[in-house]
Amino acid sequence: MITEATDEYCLAEGESLKLLAGHPWRRFVVLGDSVAEGLCEPVPGYSDLQWADRLACELRAAAPSLEYLNLGVSGLRAHEIRAQQLEPALAFAPDLALVVGGGNDAFSARYNPDAVDAELTAMVAALQAAGADVITLGMFNVGYSPAVVDWLRPGLRTRMAVLAERTQSMAERLGTIHVHLTDHPLSTDPTLYSADGRHGNARSDAVAAAVTIRRLGEHLQQV
Repeated sequence: MITEATDEYCLAEGESLKLLAGHPWRRFVVLGDSVAEGLCEPVPGYSDLQWADRLACELRAAAPSLEYLNLGVSGLRAHEIRAQQLEPALAFAPDLALVVGGGNDAFSARYNPDAVDAELTAMVAALQAAGADVITLGMFNVGYSPAVVDWLRPGLRTRMAVLAERTQSMAERLGTIHVHLTDHPLSTDPTLYSADGRHGNARSDAVAAAVTIRRLGEHLQQV
């Protein structure tokens, strides 16, 4: 049985501390929906610590004074994330922010990519203007979850792919620290998803944390 310690896609022992050594961040805020809040359906052999909390723990291991605020709330659409979370996020005065949203919008056939782009762009730009480095996300494509009914899968897969592509383009335009999971080798693996057909599980969060921390490490090498 694969466990987090033997999973080739997860962090090796000591890898995170090496990648994040000397990082400058001291105030980390998270804005988003359930991906940010974290549901983390248990998987034997994997930590139950959800993705954003894992990031905070690893950042804090390298900088014990790190302050962390997670504003994520399950079920929110992009405009609701901006309306409810941007102001308190800015009040926290972060130097690192994670913005994740649009997944709930893309679940609907009425998904409007331009409207979601506008909301994500507004949040990222405001946080950057306040002095924060911003992490953005192209999510695992939950359209491959076996819990999604057959007739919904093709449209959902397409919309999730469009969301990821549009978010990546926005990230390139604005200069965020972008984490692209949509084309990850495990994105089509049905064992990565929770029983509700809308979220990843504990392995998903472990893999996402590894990719994110490696991306942060790359960013630190470039600055």
